[in-house]
Amino acid sequence: MQMNPVKLLQFKTAWDEFQRSHTKFTKFIKTIGQGALSEGSILEIKATTAEGKSMDTNLKVTAQDMELIRQIREMLSENEK
Repeated sequence: MQMNPVKLLQFKTAWDEFQRSHTKFTKFIKTIGQGALSEGSILEIKATTAEGKSMDTNLKVTAQDMELIRQIREMLSENEK
């Protein structure tokens, strides 16, 4: 898969701003990405709209999910070099 360097730079800029704006969330993502998540874990996500409507879902982490996380971690560590 070929990545467009311009789009990658735009994404990085947006991600950096997201991290500055949402420090608790990004710390949470880093924590689960550093081994707190394993096959069989359950992720629950809840969103509440500005009008107060709530939506939630969950997923059970599979071996395929863990492989995708490994690949993302590897890709991100390569880009930091």
